[in-house]
Amino acid sequence: MSERDVAISVLKYANNRVMYTIQSYCVGTPLSTGSRTGDRIHDALVEEIVSGALQSGAPLSESALAERFGASRTPVREALSRLHQAQLIERGPRRAFVVRSLQPSDLAELFEAVGEVEAALAALAALRMSEVQRQTLLSALEEGDGAGGAPEAYGAANARFHRLIRDGAHNRVLAATLDELALRTFPWRAAQFRARRARLETSRAEHRAIVDAIIDRNPDEARERMRRHIATTFLTLSDILNVRNQQSRPAPGQNPNW
Repeated sequence: MSERDVAISVLKYANNRVMYTIQSYCVGTPLSTGSRTGDRIHDALVEEIVSGALQSGAPLSESALAERFGASRTPVREALSRLHQAQLIERGPRRAFVVRSLQPSDLAELFEAVGEVEAALAALAALRMSEVQRQTLLSALEEGDGAGGAPEAYGAANARFHRLIRDGAHNRVLAATLDELALRTFPWRAAQFRARRARLETSRAEHRAIVDAIIDRNPDEARERMRRHIATTFLTLSDILNVRNQQSRPAPGQNPNW
């Protein structure tokens, strides 16, 4: 496939997000500038929401969270803002935040978009990556292998792996599109490794297949393997979400408002 063909496909899948991401890129909007305390609160709440420890409709009071985490309200607001951007929480009565009720169908279109954008980036990376970038990608693959069974370490290696492919595609509009989508998908993508430890090994195998295609300069194969990788991530998250929702349901005869 030529670069022209890849570019045509890119335009097809970028669709109406392009204008938004051009504006974001031009003003230099950062992905995240939260404090370490805000990150800690955010990560803890993501874990509880995804696992079902915080059930749908559970209130998230700024004052209660500040007391719980021994922090001021500023990092709590940072964490809640990020969760709201990721659509894990929503405004409830009196504008207070509550945990959002989510179904796999709520994530389906989002991950479909991510899959197509990342697939296009992988195809372009296979054509455009420099030799230095290819070697750096191989080192990121080794970093993931070295993470063993530690979900936090592998999650960081996974984020670096996808970032290197994004940068190696050398397409700023597509990169900005992915960054905007990542605000809504990152909490779920990171949580899958904690909730499903077996996912670490399957993710590693999928990464190796993607790297092989990029190293071989095969854009069609890189595109397809990345698309499959994101689809598998979505299926894993769907299973996690189904389990979470089943655990949230009241027992037969129990008043759900109790």
